[in-house]
Amino acid sequence: MAGDPLATDGGQAVDFHVNVDHAVGYACRVVRKVRSAGLTVLVHSRDTARLARLDQALWTFSVLDFLPHVDAGSPLAPQTPVWLSRETAATGRDVLVLLEDEPVPNCREWFPHFDRVIDIVSADEDDLARGRARFRAYRDAGLAPRRHEIAA
Repeated sequence: MAGDPLATDGGQAVDFHVNVDHAVGYACRVVRKVRSAGLTVLVHSRDTARLARLDQALWTFSVLDFLPHVDAGSPLAPQTPVWLSRETAATGRDVLVLLEDEPVPNCREWFPHFDRVIDIVSADEDDLARGRARFRAYRDAGLAPRRHEIAA
């Protein structure tokens, strides 16, 4: 990955990782990086099919990495470092990774529960347009979105 997706300069920011090759595959790499730093992560998407693809990918994307994950509502969640969720009620993780098409409605209240928020935007033109709309919505909500160009 280009740059360090875990580097921070303080303040409540939303880091947009833009022009990624494949959003789900990139999310797996971000989760691996977060876990290698000893942190916990919540991956959020209201798209059930996208979360199912991520669930499968986390088990299969690397033969060298074990990334245990569960649904945030699972009884195993307290012992599991990676949570997947369609809901915006889950907290208690260090990093929030967003695989969203639309802005998260309660972002101003929810995002501060996390040390880092990373929004993943693929190189697809439609996804880039949706990412720009989220960027503006988060800025208008008083958050500090930052763009990070990811080299293919």
